[in-house]
Order: sequence, then C-alpha cells, then structure tokens
Amino acid sequence: MTTLPTPRGKLTEGKELSGLTWLRVGGPADYLFQPADVEDLAAFLKALPDDVAVFPMGVGSNLIVRDGGLRAVVIRMGRGFNHIEIEGNQVRAGVAALDAHVARKAAQAGVDLTFLRTIPGAIGGAVRMNAGCYGSYTADVFVAATIVTRTGDIVTLTAEDLNFQYRQTDLPEGWVIVEAVLEGPSCDPEALVQRMDDQLAKRDASQPTKDRSAGSTFRNPAGFSSTGQADDVHDLKAWKVIDDAGMRGARVGGAQMSEMHSNFMINTGDATAADLENLGEEVRKRVFQNSGIDLQWEIMRVGEPAAD
Repeated sequence: MTTLPTPRGKLTEGKELSGLTWLRVGGPADYLFQPADVEDLAAFLKALPDDVAVFPMGVGSNLIVRDGGLRAVVIRMGRGFNHIEIEGNQVRAGVAALDAHVARKAAQAGVDLTFLRTIPGAIGGAVRMNAGCYGSYTADVFVAATIVTRTGDIVTLTAEDLNFQYRQTDLPEGWVIVEAVLEGPSCDPEALVQRMDDQLAKRDASQPTKDRSAGSTFRNPAGFSSTGQADDVHDLKAWKVIDDAGMRGARVGGAQMSEMHSNFMINTGDATAADLENLGEEVRKRVFQNSGIDLQWEIMRVGEPAAD
C-alpha cells in the first residue's frame, strides 16, 4: 500500500465526492486533501509518490464524477484560498474565490469583471477552462497565475504559458492553480452593479437556475479564436442543434435535458453519474445522426464507472 505524506492540512481517505459536486453524483476519491496553505500544498506534492494521480477540484460546478469514484488524491482548496485583493485595476483572487464574489467586489472598486457574475464556479476553474459569457472570456482579463507543479515547485504562468483556447488551456496534468491576477477596465460602480443585475435577470429567464445542473453540457460547435471569440460565420449554438435533433427534455433515468434550456443537463432528483453521462452520449449520437455535428462535452467527466 502506498504511504502518503502527512500534511498540516486535512487528508481524508475514501471521501465521497457526490456531496461536493453541483450534480450531486459520484463515488469516493481514494483521498481528499484540503491544504492548510500554499506551502503545505507544495510540500505535500513534492513528497507524494510519482505514481499517485492528483486531481485538483474546485466547487464541482462543471463536473461529473463517475459512480465508481476517483483513483487519485483530490485536492480541494478551502477558506485560506478565497482571498480577493484589489490594487488599481488589478484583482488578485485565490483559487477558491467564487466568480460571482470576484465580480461584485471588483465592481465596488470600479473594475469591470462583470462577465464573471453569472458564471458558476470559482476562479481556479475560470482560469483552467477559460470561462466566459456575453462575449467576454477569462483570457481577455488574465494577467498571471500562481501554480504549484506536480513536483511541488511554485511558479508563475502567463497567458502565453497557458495558451488560452475555447473552454480550455494547456495547464499540465496535476498542476494546481492557487491564485490568479485579473485586470479589467475602469467603470462607474453603479453602472457595473446595474449591468450585473441585468445579466442575472437574463440568465434566470433563460436558464434552469433553480434545478440541479452543471451549466452548459456541450461546447458550442463553432470556430473560435485563441481567446475564445466566436467566428460569427460559423457560430452555431449547441442548444439549437440539440433541439433540431428532438432532444429537448430527453431523459435517461433521473437525468434530463432541460425543457427550459436544452443544453443544460439536470439531475431531477435520483440520477446516477451513469444516467447523466449516458444521456449526454445519446444526445451526441442523435445530433450527429441529424446534422453531422460532433458535439464536444463542456462538463468534465472523471473517475471510474460503478462495478457491475
């Protein structure tokens, strides 16, 4: 049996992950590690055997953990990693700071990061997946990120290092984001607050925000620049091709494609991870049969299926 290092933070064996994801599905991780601080994380990763997999996990807003769980040390940041500091037009945010909180605090200081207000999740995930909406993306405001590598080194990465693309970056496997610096334009705080209120109203009118979902299920099947800007000539929407394939409201077990927004997959109450993933694959199959478009998952899926 592999012996793990003893950290100052909390290390839990066999931790069930279903309660840590927005979809409320998934089996146990081999271990869940909640570091005390950056130095604790770096020392743990440096001492961790090379053959032990590492999976950094945010607030689980864009994630399906399969029913058999995850054969890895899952690293999840807590309160020590949710700081938000503002100097001029730059916002320094810990990996666990919620996108909405960063947007609100920046707005109070007259810094426009309003696109983050309606994005579910935390800053670490926003950087890792180049999150965006309303035509703005994390890449547009990104300055730098502090990272702990798999071997325990603490490094700073630039936008060039991360190579931002549509809903992805080139962050190496096992590297853990601990902090990001973003920079937005100046704007009147009251105008920013009003803009965020309008965005929330628009979201609530078009998305199933009261249901148990993980945001958009599939990426839009369009051409995008490296910063995530859409090519309008080929700007198809995932919800439209799902509708055209007759899959709005489709169900597998307790999983359903929302009647309100067909690119949102919801857990109606008793879905398993297998239900959700099987429904998604059925949608992909039907869309391909109908239009020849190969939809790509936006929700990350990790772990092993349950044993038969």
